[in-house]
Amino acid sequence: MNFFDAYPYVLLIDFLRYVLAAGMAYLLFWKFFKKTVKHRIIQRRSIKSSQVLYEIKYSISTIIVFSIIGCSILMAKQSGYTLIYEDISEKGWLWFSLSIVLMILIHDTWFYWTHRLMHHPRIFKHVHLVHHRSTSPTPWAAYSFHPIEAIIEAGIFPIIVFIIPAHETALLIFLIYMILRNVQGHLGMELLPKSFIDNRYLNWHTTTVHHDMHHRYFNSNYGLYFTWWDKWLKTEHGKYVETFEKITHSKDTN
Repeated sequence: MNFFDAYPYVLLIDFLRYVLAAGMAYLLFWKFFKKTVKHRIIQRRSIKSSQVLYEIKYSISTIIVFSIIGCSILMAKQSGYTLIYEDISEKGWLWFSLSIVLMILIHDTWFYWTHRLMHHPRIFKHVHLVHHRSTSPTPWAAYSFHPIEAIIEAGIFPIIVFIIPAHETALLIFLIYMILRNVQGHLGMELLPKSFIDNRYLNWHTTTVHHDMHHRYFNSNYGLYFTWWDKWLKTEHGKYVETFEKITHSKDTN
């Protein structure tokens, strides 16, 4: 396949990955079962249809950017320039599993530092502000980026495929994990149990509250998957734990 033959398929895959994850989350929790989980809504602001349309509009532009970069990587793979491989026996199941973990760790680091960079005053208003216009985000905000930010976000893919031997299925698992965690961060309501924050084996994962507070306050909670970087560099919001406990202890009084 040449680029133009492959591109429609890559575009469709990126589109479906976003729509299925964000769309299902939005329909389930903001439409079908909102009354059941409304006591877990983090910010009590009403979500206007104009906000949803805004998020979808910029998400479509992000999908276009992601698919262009994804198709370019596919062309590079065909030419033998990447470290993507097809036979699991070539590296074994241990490396298959470790490579997924490594991709997640690298991405978490990439995201934290590029995210903080985009909050620099000279950059923020030109790039990252598009995403932060969703002060109280919905799942559709998962891809709501300025095109420049979309390029920065997608930058993790060339880094991974050129430096890490990765099986095609391992990459697929990574991509699924990425979109599911991204949608979770923008869900707008906390579904995790109240015991999560006290579990030392789990609480180093970010929660919906963690990222929602970033959208609300802008200058804290920069992490994507884990809270490590925020804790190490003292950028975690001082009231994160308190806010999580308040949301997860609240009851629906209606």
